[in-house]
Amino acid sequence: MKKTAFLATALLATAAISSAQAQDIRFGLRAGANYSNLSGNIKNEDTYNNKVGFLGGVMLNVPLLADDLLSIQPEILYSQKGFENKPTEFSSVLGKQKREGNVNYNYIDVPLLLKFKALGFVAEAGPQYSYLLSSNNETKTTTTPAVGSPTVSETKDKNDVSGLNRNELGYLAGVGYEATNGLSLNLRYTGAFSDFVKSDNSAYFNGDLKNARHSAFQLSLGYLIPSK
Repeated sequence: MKKTAFLATALLATAAISSAQAQDIRFGLRAGANYSNLSGNIKNEDTYNNKVGFLGGVMLNVPLLADDLLSIQPEILYSQKGFENKPTEFSSVLGKQKREGNVNYNYIDVPLLLKFKALGFVAEAGPQYSYLLSSNNETKTTTTPAVGSPTVSETKDKNDVSGLNRNELGYLAGVGYEATNGLSLNLRYTGAFSDFVKSDNSAYFNGDLKNARHSAFQLSLGYLIPSK
């Protein structure tokens, strides 16, 4: 159902692009940062911290009303999401554990935004499709059993994504300001409708993230090249 809704929105955007005059369509660039973490029903939630990652890509702006009051803006963005393991001790079936290190998830995000602009101020929102390109898990886990000596296991550059859902549907909404020269500053929030760990994968982070979803605040600069 969610995929159908996204496809329907994409078809409407395609129709709008087809009907717009070519000289009114503007190409642009975007670059900035994600301040990402996890949402949902997460076990040992206090051990997962926010993490900063890069985002950047291209966009098209297609006006629907005069003076760019209303437009459709699809974007294609490379987006780094994930979290930082806070070195906090917690209990597990193996004993006392402590995790440290970052986990990065590298995505291609394709938001399809309805954009309203008045006096330079911008409000925008729409659906987003995301595809997981790769992951990079650099986690060190120290386990202290009830009996015996502590053991340390280290995950370094682990890129296996077989236990993750690579396709994701979500949403994006934000505000910003766009100058007359096409330069803009945008603050956005993006979230997911579905869990990113497969439902049958109970081993990933000891099952802590079985019901976890990506979420991120985004701060970025955009530039729409003036039309001829």
